[in-house]
Amino acid sequence: MSTHAPHAPSAGQPAAPPAGQPATSSVVLPNTLDDAVSALAAMPAAVPVAGGTDLMAGVNSGELRPAALVGLGRISEIRGWEYLDGHALLGAGLTHARMGRPDFAALIPALAASARAAGPPQVRNAGTLGGNIVSAALTGDTLPVLAALEATLVIAGPDGARRETPVSHLLAGMDMLRPGEIVGYVRAPLLHAPQTFLKATGRTGPGRALASAAVVLDPARRSVRCAIGAVAPMPLRPLEAERWVASLIDWDGQRGLAPEALAAFGEYVAMACIPDPAPGEDGAQPPELPPAALHLRRTVSVLARRGLGRSLA
Repeated sequence: MSTHAPHAPSAGQPAAPPAGQPATSSVVLPNTLDDAVSALAAMPAAVPVAGGTDLMAGVNSGELRPAALVGLGRISEIRGWEYLDGHALLGAGLTHARMGRPDFAALIPALAASARAAGPPQVRNAGTLGGNIVSAALTGDTLPVLAALEATLVIAGPDGARRETPVSHLLAGMDMLRPGEIVGYVRAPLLHAPQTFLKATGRTGPGRALASAAVVLDPARRSVRCAIGAVAPMPLRPLEAERWVASLIDWDGQRGLAPEALAAFGEYVAMACIPDPAPGEDGAQPPELPPAALHLRRTVSVLARRGLGRSLA
């Protein structure tokens, strides 16, 4: 997966050459993040790419024809992580396979679980954390975890500039990448508390999520953070449900909740993410949700209930 925002701001897709020209005219392989930014400045139509899982799908389907590529695979500084002020600074080039290993799982369990769920081995070996973010596919498995963690991005820009923005702002389109910028790192808090990631798919084994849920406990703030993925263009945070269930937890005791409370939380989350249709302007009875939406609501309820239950167990 690539670790950039596409450079065609109106269409949201990489620039393409006119019909009849080669799909890719040049490839640059920088060794540092700043060199990659410089390459983009020199070739504004170029597309940065790391794992390339999303890019190649677009190329193979004929939807994308990038004029040039800036390969990020040689930039070692974004392929690992380090500890910094109670946070983990994660390189955008981390692959899902690397994040799924036990040492990373001890660091951020829910993110490791989402990485292990991100498709078959060939996808996990190539796809990257940064690519998952900037591709912003609604089924991106790491996205609800990053939303629940309230992670931030460290973005590299021209002349060595660095700026930070919440992951949720990029996913919501509130803060887009500017020309020449590349996502370099993800800053995620180390909460040292239980957290879970669950997803439902349409078939047995790894696959695209029909719905997913990340639940993160933050004992220091006595809060529960939940994010639901794959049901909307970006992960959804049911804030009222979070506050309500956090008020029920004995943070100084066993932290357990009765099954009825867990079920109520699941329903609260599901209703917030997939609400009933609004009444018509003339006060007419609102239409009923179609069966597929009702099934999705039940799925979200189960995922949220189980996710919180496992986090509190």
